[in-house]
Amino acid sequence: MSGATVRLNPADNVAIARIALKTGEEGAREDIPRGHKIALAPIPAGGEVVKYAQGIGVASQDIAQGAHVHTHNLAFHASRQDHAFCKAATATEYVPEGARATFQGYHRDDGRVGTRNFIAVITSVNCSATAGRLIAEHFGAAQMAAFPNVDGVAAFVHGTGCAMAANSNGFENLQRVMWGYARNPNCAGVLMVGLGCEAMQIDFLLDCYGIKVGPLFRTMNIQNMGGLKRTIEAGIKIVEEMLPYANRIERAPADASHLMLALQCGGSDAWSGVTANPALGYAADLLVRNGGTAVLAETPEIYGAEHLLTARARDEAVAQKLMDRIAWWEGYTASHGGSMDNNPSPGNKAGGLTTILEKSLGAVAKSGTCTLEGVFFYGEPIDRKGFVFMDSPGYDPVSITGEIASGCNIAAFTTGRGSVFGSKPAPCIKIATNTDMATRMADDMDVNAGRIVSDGATVEEVGTEIFDLLLRVASGEPSLSEAQGLGDYEFVPWQVGAVM
Repeated sequence: MSGATVRLNPADNVAIARIALKTGEEGAREDIPRGHKIALAPIPAGGEVVKYAQGIGVASQDIAQGAHVHTHNLAFHASRQDHAFCKAATATEYVPEGARATFQGYHRDDGRVGTRNFIAVITSVNCSATAGRLIAEHFGAAQMAAFPNVDGVAAFVHGTGCAMAANSNGFENLQRVMWGYARNPNCAGVLMVGLGCEAMQIDFLLDCYGIKVGPLFRTMNIQNMGGLKRTIEAGIKIVEEMLPYANRIERAPADASHLMLALQCGGSDAWSGVTANPALGYAADLLVRNGGTAVLAETPEIYGAEHLLTARARDEAVAQKLMDRIAWWEGYTASHGGSMDNNPSPGNKAGGLTTILEKSLGAVAKSGTCTLEGVFFYGEPIDRKGFVFMDSPGYDPVSITGEIASGCNIAAFTTGRGSVFGSKPAPCIKIATNTDMATRMADDMDVNAGRIVSDGATVEEVGTEIFDLLLRVASGEPSLSEAQGLGDYEFVPWQVGAVM
């Protein structure tokens, strides 16, 4: 294939335009934008369009060789894949313990290791959100100067917590998120702030999860404290008491088995599945082989590629649990008048992606090649090492919120259109899929995986670069999103169910 186009597999009947093609160039029958698909052979109406050696939809009309293949002539079809379970599962080749990669982290009493050292102010309901924010905002640079081992005081506030049915999916999601953030290894101390009369009662949460109040875990509510002002004053005093305890903890060596990596993509384009996602997948494999954990999420964005994951499942129970989550999503979207193909955003489509099948096949590449060890509900504590999956929406802030609640202490986010996402308490690096965007948004992109196409770098080279950067960020090097102060507004628990 010429340098102007990229054919990903000999079985494909479309290629990707490496540059914008004008009519007549490289056999193009019409103008084809950069990153979009060009037909390599005639495709009859109803015929399957193949990319990554997988079907990504059917031709909605006859498509001539050299034609632009996109939303006007490519239609979604339900997943037709063979969901053979466990056929590709292989034994992971682990690095011996004494030879594992290491980082400098914060060791906790329960044996886990944090990559950051925050005091978290977590609110149970939107009614206490202002109190939580004002408590955290009191602790600026001047107040934190005396505590060099503490990364900051961060407020995790949200827009729900009441008018929701107990024992509903949404109620359980929020419970798991609140508890998950409270126990994340990146949080040295936690203050929970409620209103007092909300459905999401803090005392119930403590009883449910067996949480004990102590010097580094405190609770309060506005009604018992006598109002907003008194709550803020008392909250500031509580955090002031926690800071010396948190500051006593210093970074110390830890091997990479203590890292749990959130895998995420957003603002995807046609290059996501060619450059950044495969490179991140290579880094995820390196982490798993070093004893760590890599967590894939965004269930609607694996739809049509789930067979690639069930084939890697460790056993049939794991594979079936993933298929059960797919079935739940099919019913959930249908009940709200949607389709699983609703997912590709206008930005995704402008970048060359057409159907959810095409998007998913590229998205799954960031999971690497290791065996799928488990499938977890949103925000559910992840209790095993290796590559795992956590159920979540494809909406990035909601998805990463769940991954952090599940235990992730660091995140990696690939993007083709240019997301400026950042998160707390888990630092997030961003990986560009193409060199043009990486250059344009150099202050936001930690790694340029676009070099795989523009400069001839290999997936392995960029993947190793990502893995090395993850270790440095885990050791305290700020990611570009951290340097710009992102992360205070990206805490978004998944709301499911009626608001009453």
